[in-house]
This record gives sequence, C-alpha cells and structure tokens, in this order.
Amino acid sequence: MAKYSKGAGKKVKRAMHEMHEGKLESGRSGKKVKSRKQAIAIGLSEARKEGSKVPKKGGAKKTGAKKGGAKKSGAKKGTAKKGGSKRGGAKKGAKKGGRKSSSRSRSRSKR
Repeated sequence: MAKYSKGAGKKVKRAMHEMHEGKLESGRSGKKVKSRKQAIAIGLSEARKEGSKVPKKGGAKKTGAKKGGAKKSGAKKGTAKKGGSKRGGAKKGAKKGGRKSSSRSRSRSKR
C-alpha cells in the first residue's frame, strides 16, 4: 500500500523543480529555499492542504517528547544527589566531586 498519493508526488516534484530554478520561496519570510529537505516539506505541505494522501507530520512531536523526558530525568537526578548528602555521606560526596573534576580535566587535555 502506497504511503503517498500521486498528487503528493507531483507537488513535491514541482517544488523541487522550482527550487532548482531559484523560484521557490518559504511561506512567511519569503526567502529563497536552498535546502532539498525544505523543498520536499513545502511540497508535502501543499499536498496536505489540497487533501492528498500524505502521512501526518511526526518529526516535531517526537523531538519535543525527548526534550521533555530529559528535563524530567535531570530533575530527578538532582534531587537524588541532595538526598544522599543529607544522610551524612559528605566525605564520600567530596571524593566523588574530586573524581569528576579530574576526569573533566583529563577529557579536556585529550582534545
């Protein structure tokens, strides 16, 4: 079963042709499109507006989910470190801190 309709393919082909001629412009800014990927995206966007069979956009949603997950996990790690130092492991924490700084300096010297 085909992912894209013939109409969508025609729109992309037209957008690519215009890009190569230097006539394709982006929507809001009106700047000339130089990127192949951007030309394809414009063609698919036009096909969606027309009602052609084109899969939904999913790239932006996926990357946003990754960023949100990273923020949450970072907050959890920060609370765990604070809790460990409150329990009386201050000396151990100081040693670990020393190790981290020395490993950072090593990695910088390798570069």
